[in-house]
Order: sequence, then C-alpha cells, then structure tokens
Amino acid sequence: MPAPRKTAHAVVVGSGIGGLTAAVALRQHGWQVTVLERAESLEPVGAGIGLAPNSQRALDVVGLGDEIRGLAAWQGAGGMRNPAGRWLSRTDSSAAAERFGGPLVLVHRATLIDRIARRLPEGTVRTGCPGELADAGTAGGRPARVTTPDGDIEADLVIGADGIHSAVRRALFPAHPGPTYSGLTTWRVVVPAPELPFEPHETWGHGSLWGTQPLKDGRVYAYAAATAPQGGKAPDGEKAELLRRFGDWHDPVPGIIAAAPKSVLRNDVHHMIRPLPAYHRGRTVLLGDAAHAMAPTLGQGGNQAIEDAIVLAHHTATGLDLGAGLAAYSAERQPRTAAIVRKSAQVARLMSLNGAAAVAVRDALMSTVSRLGPGLVLRTFDGIADWRPPRRTYAAGAQDAHGEPGAQEERPARR
Repeated sequence: MPAPRKTAHAVVVGSGIGGLTAAVALRQHGWQVTVLERAESLEPVGAGIGLAPNSQRALDVVGLGDEIRGLAAWQGAGGMRNPAGRWLSRTDSSAAAERFGGPLVLVHRATLIDRIARRLPEGTVRTGCPGELADAGTAGGRPARVTTPDGDIEADLVIGADGIHSAVRRALFPAHPGPTYSGLTTWRVVVPAPELPFEPHETWGHGSLWGTQPLKDGRVYAYAAATAPQGGKAPDGEKAELLRRFGDWHDPVPGIIAAAPKSVLRNDVHHMIRPLPAYHRGRTVLLGDAAHAMAPTLGQGGNQAIEDAIVLAHHTATGLDLGAGLAAYSAERQPRTAAIVRKSAQVARLMSLNGAAAVAVRDALMSTVSRLGPGLVLRTFDGIADWRPPRRTYAAGAQDAHGEPGAQEERPARR
C-alpha cells in the first residue's frame, strides 16, 4: 500500500492584502499555509483602499466578493474638480457599475485585512516573525527554505508578498534596480464625515491632487498627492503641510484637514517602471508590490495584488507540475501588471503638470471629454476593471472570461 501523500506546504512572507488573500486561496486548494509577518500585529499601516470590480470578482473565488460589495458607500454622482470647485468631469456610481459589472467599494484597510484574515485558521499567521529567503529551491526537486527567528522552514512553495522594498525580490533578482521614486508624495487620513453632505470627488491642481470619498461606516477617507523632493517631511507636521498646500481649496477640503489628526500618514511613491523578467524562480514566487509596485493614480495596487493571489492559486492547483504552474502565473500576470504600472505612471505625469498653460490645457481636455460623453472618462479603466478570474465564481454567468465552464471544486495541491 503506498504511503499517504504529504500535504504541500506554502510559506507566505508578508501579511498584507495580497499575502493573506493568497493564503486563503491556497488553503482552499488543499495547501498547508504559514504566513510570516515581521510586525507584532496585523493592524495595517494605512487608511483606505478602493476595491474595483476586478478585485471584487477575484474575491468571489474565495467567497468574499459579496461581503465586500456590501460595504459600498458611493451612491449617485461624483467626478473630478479643480481647486476652485468647478467640475471638470462628472460620472455616476451606477454608470461605473453598469460598465464594469460592479460598484467601486472604498473600505478601510483594517476592515479588509480583518475580513480576509478571518478565513484563516488560528495560528496560520505568525506575527513578530520575519522570514528571510535562504534558498529559492528548484521546481522539480529541492524545496525552498526560509529562515526565521524560530528556525528554518522548508517549503514546497514560498510566496514573497513583502511589499515594495521586498527582500524576497532582491534575493531572486539581485541585478534588478527595483522601484524608483515617482516624484510624488502622498498623504492619507480617515476622519468623521463633515456636517454638510458632499459628492465624492478627486480634485486636480498644479502638481497636486486631493480626493474625498465616503466609507460605509460614516467616516470619510481623504487622500492627497503632490510633486515633492524624495524624503521630505514637514518640520511642523504633515497636517500643517496639508493646510499650506490644500487649505484654500473648495469645500469640504478645508474641513477635512481641520478634522484630521496631528499624525497624518505621509509616504513617498515608488514604482517599478522597469518590469521584472519573471515573477518566479525555482519554488519561489512574487506578488503585489513585491512584483510590480505602481503609482496609486489608478487605485490598482491592492487590486492587482488580489488578482495575483487568485491567479497564483489557480495555476498551482490545475494538475500541472509546480514549475509549469509558476511559469504560467508569470506569463499571465507579468504583461498585465507591467501595462498597469505604465498606465499609472502616465496618469501620474498628467497629474504632476505644474505650469499654468499646461494645467489649463489638461483641465480643458478633461471638460471636453466629459461633455462628449461620461463613458469616455470611464474608458480609462477598460481592460482593468473588467478583468475576470480564470475560473468561474458564484457571481459569474454560465461561462468565465475564457469561455470555459467554471467548476469551483477544490483540487489537491502539488509538491
């Protein structure tokens, strides 16, 4: 009688949105999963995140899509404005939902992390436990190995989900230059809703941007970006810096700044304009910012990490050998994410225009496009927000995007 087959073991380095989604998806395919997190808790550093229909459909695969859709708060009109308050373009939440098959959902990152982490058994995530890739392994033989303070772990698969400054990426591709500074810095806050109602908006100024978006719990997520030297910090605090840069913009911007805490999150934006040659080597694979850091101007960083996780789980549970599965993941994800990195950079350059004449032309173009048809503005997200996962989900029709009948049965993981 043959010996029982060993359950394949995956180690995820990093417990961000992509890493946790990958852990949930892999477990549903029969993997044993360990998530290593350097921080002492899962409390995420961040504020809000926009989940577009593409990532919601990805979350359908692990049974979370409808739960996330239930957190949608944007109803009615919104659009883009200039700092004086003039609308440059208008759109409607129903138009976006109709075009892309779902609403835009703004959630607090802590809420999203909690909803995903709940799907994992207790003990799956080891906090206060950094992991360092010691050996990427070979797909057809030698296991990968991760070093931790508690000792080494051998794994059939290692997933580098350790963010923009990924140590796993540097270990796999030491000659790659990694992310570069985009020229933008960002600020993010979550505050109580202002007394007067407002329409969700993103406002573009001279080399600067402000966004105000409602959350389901009644609070407001606000974000700002501006061209600035790398590594800059305001000597009197970031709230004061926001006041200097945006304090005379249209309502509700001044009130949002006034309600902001003293400790406003500020982060320089780095992106990976030069793509990696692949997203895997041996038994080790990258996802999310570790693989394709991008500017936040299309709001797709977290969305693409979720897509990565679902596609990776699909290709490591299709009956192919592990090497073929990881190669298929790289081949599918690298071109798509590299294109979104480039498109995000293009939008960042458009937002970064600073000269009066260039800004006037840009704003006039936005207004003209909006008058010709609101759908033209939404076309920016064609090919992005309309993405569908490689397998049919409970929210899909009779066939998936590839015309294949979509069975959701679990398949055994492969070593």
